[in-house]
Amino acid sequence: GCLLLWLLPSILRAQSNGEARPRSTPCQQSPTKVSCKGVGLSKFPKELSQGVKYLELSNNFIRNLSGSPMRGFGQLEYLAVCSNQLEAVSDATLAQLPRLRSLLLGSNRLDRNYRANGRAFRLLRNVEVLDLSANNLESHMAGWYIRNLTGLRRLDLSGNRMSRLLAGIFWSTPRLRELDLSNNYIMEIEEGVFEALGELEVVNLALNSLHCLSGFSLTQLRVLNLSHNALEQFGAEDGAEPYLLRVLDLSRNRLLDFPELPKAHYLTHLNLSNNLIASLLPGSRQPGEFILHYEEMARFNRTLRTAAGLTHIADLDLSNNHLQLFPLSFFHSLSSLRSLSLAGNCLQDVAGEPLAGGMDPTDRSPEHAALSVRQLDLHGNALHVLPRWFLHSLPQLETIDLGSNSLQPCGSQGSDPGGMSGGGSHVPALGGTCTPFYSLPGLKHLSLCKNNISRLQPYAFNQTPLLSLDLSGNTGLFLPREALGGLEFSLQKLSLRDNQMGDSRTALPCLRTLTALDLSGNNLSVVPAGLFCSPLQSLDLRNNSLLTLDGLRGWSRSLQDMSIAGNPFGCCSLGWLDV
Repeated sequence: GCLLLWLLPSILRAQSNGEARPRSTPCQQSPTKVSCKGVGLSKFPKELSQGVKYLELSNNFIRNLSGSPMRGFGQLEYLAVCSNQLEAVSDATLAQLPRLRSLLLGSNRLDRNYRANGRAFRLLRNVEVLDLSANNLESHMAGWYIRNLTGLRRLDLSGNRMSRLLAGIFWSTPRLRELDLSNNYIMEIEEGVFEALGELEVVNLALNSLHCLSGFSLTQLRVLNLSHNALEQFGAEDGAEPYLLRVLDLSRNRLLDFPELPKAHYLTHLNLSNNLIASLLPGSRQPGEFILHYEEMARFNRTLRTAAGLTHIADLDLSNNHLQLFPLSFFHSLSSLRSLSLAGNCLQDVAGEPLAGGMDPTDRSPEHAALSVRQLDLHGNALHVLPRWFLHSLPQLETIDLGSNSLQPCGSQGSDPGGMSGGGSHVPALGGTCTPFYSLPGLKHLSLCKNNISRLQPYAFNQTPLLSLDLSGNTGLFLPREALGGLEFSLQKLSLRDNQMGDSRTALPCLRTLTALDLSGNNLSVVPAGLFCSPLQSLDLRNNSLLTLDGLRGWSRSLQDMSIAGNPFGCCSLGWLDV
């Protein structure tokens, strides 16, 4: 300390005489890369080390790319100047970047001086990737910037002020493969806009103001995103050439009917969530009325023809629409369907719409009615019962979410509490108001949260080897010891959260494979005794009435995390903490 005080006057005199220590550059450098991201630069650098191919200048305060000579820029292939205050780009600067392949200029002010800047862009003949997002560009400005970029492969014009796509805007970019036009104000797409783009594969038009898109003819597209628009209909031309489309996102629009996709044989992912689709079968406005007028019959035939052509669909999302009946006949032709979501609809019944040929579904054997679905999401509907034939028509089903409905599981009787052998008979329900979840050998994950289940019947899941079960949010649930009988050697994860269950209403059998248990939000004063034979790794006991946690020694080797907040633990009985 004394030495430092003795040297301090000399240091101050040296600084006052202009003797400054050498300063290290704030940029990060390697032989081929330089990153000056967010270091406060206000000017474009005038010199680079020989061999630098990558230059990152984003998040600075650069206003223009000046025309002064720059050394070492001849090898540059990647330049990012995003999130600056860039207004002007000179041709003298771009002329010194002959090998530039990627130019990222998003979030700047390139709407200013766009004519002069656009003329300078004519020198970017080798650029393949261009980002002009969030620059307040109107349609004609964007067209001016790209009018000479014949080698462009990927173009980002998202977050601008484009309201209309003019017919000739992409004529000079015939090699374009990916085009992002999302988050603009596009209301109109003129005919022939994409005609010159024979190699176009990915188009993003999400977050615009499109009301109608008919006569869709981009057969070479692989991915099309039209989400967050105002589309009321979507129709593809029924030409001779098949569509190569794999992914189509039409979510968050105003579609009233299933889109017409007669030649989309390669489509694998279709998102129709958050629309106004009321039915996939005739009588869409009034489900249950099946008197076909001429127009309805024509639409019905088109819908079935569309479904018959979608043989590669693996993922279909119809959540948050207005469906009231499960359209079973529609899904029969989707032979590759693996994931189906009908969550957040108004489903009340799965037998309301007749199967093809006018047969009632209960008259069909499960073999003929089988669907290939493995994941089914029906949460947030108004289902009161699922008939047994419906669950048996899903032989490959592994995961089903039935949360936020009004389903009551049936009980079963069987001499095999482990659920490992044959046996087991149905306990009849009064009026057929319960749903049988037993004897479903393929089902692995089941959610019945928030179904107003007051009592779980004995052996409700016998011979259904569940790995996870969610019974949370069923206030006042009574869980007798036999309720989970049959899951002793399969269940790994169980949630009984927020059920307000007391000690007398929570009896658990010995679940020998259970590793994760959520008992939070109940009224337990003791840990259920049946749990102590389970190899628990995660235990949530928050917000109960526990005074102590005696009996933890059995989990001392397996338990990895435990949540216990919100309990009135007694200060005089904390010996369990030693475990």
